[in-house]
Amino acid sequence: MEDQACPRCKTTKYRNPSLKLMVNVCGHTLCESCVDLLFLKGSGSCPECLAPLRRNNFRVQLFEDPMVEKEVDIRKRILRDYNKKEDDFASPQEYNDYLEEIETVVYNLCNNIDVIGTNKRIEQYKKENREFIQRNKTRMGREEFELEEVLELEKAQDECRKQELLALETEQKKKKAREKEALIDELMFSGKDASDIVNEFAEKVEKLREEEKQVPPPKPATQFSTGIKFGRSADHQFLPVPKLEEGPLYIHETPILYAEGPNSPTVFEIENKGFMNHIRSENIIERAGGYRSLIACQRALQDAMQGLFYGTET
Repeated sequence: MEDQACPRCKTTKYRNPSLKLMVNVCGHTLCESCVDLLFLKGSGSCPECLAPLRRNNFRVQLFEDPMVEKEVDIRKRILRDYNKKEDDFASPQEYNDYLEEIETVVYNLCNNIDVIGTNKRIEQYKKENREFIQRNKTRMGREEFELEEVLELEKAQDECRKQELLALETEQKKKKAREKEALIDELMFSGKDASDIVNEFAEKVEKLREEEKQVPPPKPATQFSTGIKFGRSADHQFLPVPKLEEGPLYIHETPILYAEGPNSPTVFEIENKGFMNHIRSENIIERAGGYRSLIACQRALQDAMQGLFYGTET
């Protein structure tokens, strides 16, 4: 972003590294100094498009393309009212049409296409869906509050971890300083050979470097970032796998049918003796689901002949 410049005063990031580019709802950028100068009274017009702007609507530009900033601002403003969820629609097609309408509104406002008609369309939507908008805002407020609590907890855990690492780093620096002072004292006052003392110090330094590499592992997490805990206690990261008692293996046995009537035709007879002439054949979808008209015909014949030999004794 070093080549970006304020369109009014032509100041660049290269000439002024502390330059802050600001953007408003119109999507045009100005540096912070020009914003303070032009909008001293709190309101004014954009130097490029002459759109009326307010001083408190300016914000720091995050993206290189100012049109992206404009789209982000418009999208946030639109989604505050177009806040329906998929559960609010009777079918996925209605939900997709709703999302398509949102994208059309955002596109029109970003590219200045029928701005007056699009704003009327938004106002009409607000009137027709006032209850839905208010209800979803309340629901989103609760969800955002819960999410904020989870994020604050994660932030506190990260801060605690940073403090632990900082304390460990400070302790290691103090240990190095003590070792260095001990080496100087030993060289000055000890009667040992200097080379032996240096070799012992080198071994200690090598051992100290190995200790520095062994960073203590982070504490085991007891819940996901959404706040759902892994298990009932903090001692286990995951719930134990339940043990199932395995029974004997299944052995298939052909069932014996007691028809109490004449034997039904076999599959071969059904196919070759005209039983299927007046039976509707299955289509592709039914065949994919496992349905066969031959089996249906066979079961119908079995039901028709079952119990024909049964009678009362006289």
